[in-house]
Amino acid sequence: MQNGKQHNRFPRIWFAGIAGVIFALGGVAWWAKYSWENAKQPSNPATIQETPSNSQKEPIAQIQEQVAICWLNPTENTIELVQKTLSFPSSVTSDTILESAFSQLLSGPSKSADYTTTIPEGTRLLALATTEEGVKVDLSQEFVVGGGSASMTSRLAQIVYTATSLDSDSKVWISVEGEPLAILGGEGITVSQPMTRQEFQEHFTL
Repeated sequence: MQNGKQHNRFPRIWFAGIAGVIFALGGVAWWAKYSWENAKQPSNPATIQETPSNSQKEPIAQIQEQVAICWLNPTENTIELVQKTLSFPSSVTSDTILESAFSQLLSGPSKSADYTTTIPEGTRLLALATTEEGVKVDLSQEFVVGGGSASMTSRLAQIVYTATSLDSDSKVWISVEGEPLAILGGEGITVSQPMTRQEFQEHFTL
């Protein structure tokens, strides 16, 4: 009887041993697979940088026209012309650009400005036109009132240089209340029609 019991115990022990070996082999296989999959993945994945889309193009700079308003800077021995520029889109007409420039010129400089004007207060722009011949400017009667020869010469320069700031070689016709300006001031400054920058420099000194 005792031998029979011992005979029955051996198969159980044998099966238990086989099961343990199988379990151990399964654990080793799982660990090997896990280690292999982790080895294929980089520890620090590279950062992906997206290339900016070209759908949003940079805006094209718009071409602009510049006009210069001519002011005066009196010094000890002479008077200097000071040009202050304004910028306009190229789509704006020459007439509109010059009208804006003359509007500021005839309004006079600001109180804090370091330049001045000799154009009488109240002078108005009655008409302005740019043609193939040049620039035609019609001013109100206030333009010819008051001041000596230096004042008259300076205000004439302001008109001529502002009117020709879009084209320095352009000719200027100046009229007052619709009449061509021939004599300026009580001292009889002769104004040629048309007038250019070159003619002004040849006949007048600031």
